[in-house]
Amino acid sequence: MQLFFAPDITLPLYTLAVQESRHAAQVLRLGAGDELWLTDGGGNLYRAVVRDADTRRCTVEVLSTEAEHGRLPYALTLAVAPTKNPDRYEWMLEKATEIGVGAIVPLDCRHSERHTINMQRSGKVLVEAMKQSLKCYLPRLEPVTPFSKTVAAPFDGVKLIAHCYGDQPREAISALARPGDNVLLLIGPEGDFSPEEVAAALEHGFRAITLGPARLRTETAAIMAAAELSIINR
Repeated sequence: MQLFFAPDITLPLYTLAVQESRHAAQVLRLGAGDELWLTDGGGNLYRAVVRDADTRRCTVEVLSTEAEHGRLPYALTLAVAPTKNPDRYEWMLEKATEIGVGAIVPLDCRHSERHTINMQRSGKVLVEAMKQSLKCYLPRLEPVTPFSKTVAAPFDGVKLIAHCYGDQPREAISALARPGDNVLLLIGPEGDFSPEEVAAALEHGFRAITLGPARLRTETAAIMAAAELSIINR
């Protein structure tokens, strides 16, 4: 299956964006009559056929539509502090999308070494990961949000925070999250959350979790947590 991103799709005829047109007609050498698949990132999967294989304006005709293709039985919002190395954060965005995540919140914390991310580049990473993993739901990428605002915001579901303070009670994700749960999970920066941030989260109804005895990098912790939730929901 060749999956293309069509966020502004129209039916039955649709012209791919320049980059997608080039990939279809030039890289993959698709020609008139060849079949391909499109998604709008909102859960719809479209089966289409190429009508005009122009390398800049490839036009396709949609033949059928499947709604809610690959819809996850749970919802995960990952709030993860940006890493000092931007490449590591982009790797996290890519892998979280492949595993399954509904939204990603770059979390600005007291110990954060970086307070911004490249939203445009990050958005492209999400799109490419969605297409590569043949998913039809594009994760929502929120702007960088202060920790205090994130923990105080209303959330209808299970609220979890991962930290490395071994002298405080922490539980496994599997003990707190059940199949089908709506989950908000906080992952801190390289220097971990401050004790005050952990206390504030607990006061707002978050439960502390452990991801095992090893000290994990921010991006590793995020992916491990996402994978655990995916396994819980199998």
